[in-house]
Amino acid sequence: MVDNASTDGSAQAIAREFPCVHVIRNDRNIGFGPANNQAIRLALGAHILLLNSDAFVKPGAVEKLIAYMEKHPQVGALGPRLLNADGTLQRSCHRFPSPSRAWLENLWISSLFPNHPSLGGYGKWDHNSERFVDFVSGACLLLRRTVCEQTGGFDEMFFMYAEETDLQLRLRRKGWLVGFTPEAQVVHLGGASSGAAGIRRHVFDGLDRYQYKHHGLPGLLSVRAAMAIGNALRAGAWAAVLLCFPKRRNHALAKLKLSVWLFLRQTMHWRGILTK
Repeated sequence: MVDNASTDGSAQAIAREFPCVHVIRNDRNIGFGPANNQAIRLALGAHILLLNSDAFVKPGAVEKLIAYMEKHPQVGALGPRLLNADGTLQRSCHRFPSPSRAWLENLWISSLFPNHPSLGGYGKWDHNSERFVDFVSGACLLLRRTVCEQTGGFDEMFFMYAEETDLQLRLRRKGWLVGFTPEAQVVHLGGASSGAAGIRRHVFDGLDRYQYKHHGLPGLLSVRAAMAIGNALRAGAWAAVLLCFPKRRNHALAKLKLSVWLFLRQTMHWRGILTK
């Protein structure tokens, strides 16, 4: 276990109650990827299970993940079916981010053609069947040790968010596949380990770093433009809903505020996005 300078006494409690657990205590929060790399280097098994602190495996889930891996030797990374706290589906499979994908999503083209092999995404898929996907959520992710050795683990330039996307893109480029199985189920509280404002900031900082790494500055600028235009259009649409449908006022106002924040962030926030 790696503790990123927590202050709630959890590291001490685990060391006391489970003396067989090797606890690494960092004196500062070094980020999700770097901390997991510390644990991966010490792990001895053929498989590495990455599990968020706000994710809870259902009985038999880990065994089902490993069984899937043994059945599919070409799969290097695997994700389970994620559930919200109320038992509803939490979508966990996604297309790789790219400039073209940003335009498809922000101009609603992917929504118009949800099942198209190139234009669509996984938004309309019910996550009830096994399939190979671009990448899965890092909330619960099973990796082969071989994959970690071949890729070098997480890129430590990512602090939090998009590092699992980057890792899965790199393992795909080495010939591995990414799998999803609904047989294994994990409850993910979704952001319980950090505040909403912090999540939003880290998500888009991570996405900036990912786009710059894999698509260069022109790609990053293209993504920024797509998201700015998309959120300007959304802001206008939600403003109309706010004026025309009083019963949806609270929902529309929240969506309007988010769209405006995203538009401003994508057009005005540039400081430090290309440095750690």
